[in-house]
Amino acid sequence: MLTAIIDYESGNLHSAEKAFGRMASEANAGEVVVTSDADIVARADRIVLPGDGAFPACVKALKGTGGLFDALQEAVTVKARPFLGICVGMQLMASLGREYEDTDGLGWIDGEVVKIDPADKSLKVPHMGWNDLVIDTPHPVFEGIETGDHTYFVHSYHFDVTKPSERLAHVDYAGDITAIVGRDTMLGMQFHPEKSQQVGLRLISNFLTWSP
Repeated sequence: MLTAIIDYESGNLHSAEKAFGRMASEANAGEVVVTSDADIVARADRIVLPGDGAFPACVKALKGTGGLFDALQEAVTVKARPFLGICVGMQLMASLGREYEDTDGLGWIDGEVVKIDPADKSLKVPHMGWNDLVIDTPHPVFEGIETGDHTYFVHSYHFDVTKPSERLAHVDYAGDITAIVGRDTMLGMQFHPEKSQQVGLRLISNFLTWSP
């Protein structure tokens, strides 16, 4: 089994490569490669899309990297390969991003990526640091994970999901902030599982062994 972590020059992939490689080895879940090769993405059994930076820049980079955008769309929406978006990689699953300018996303999960606006104005944006997950919708990725487990966030925008059933988990930051989205073979995590210690590693392992 091959898991492809997409490299479209949007963020440091070293920690993700290390965490996914470790958990694939422990779970006997095959090989993990970091790649910008559309052909490898097209034949991968699982796909991970990380992302750091602004939504429009990430969309532009993904579309401008040698056929990656089309390969990703076909692998996930046509071939139904298990997919995990991380941070901005999750946000790109949305219909629309409103960071700096309105930008179309992949359109896989209906909703918009909007600026975090805590009800308590003393809370700083970006939302940065550890926060406790609240599980909204049961999913196999939560095996061994409970409400109250904490993960590591760094972001100023969040995914306002249209359908409650597609928001799998959230955190409280003087208001709900989407933490995990999903439907069919698709998952997205706003936090960084590769930086979230044992909880994050468990979530990575669960994704690598998930059979939708």
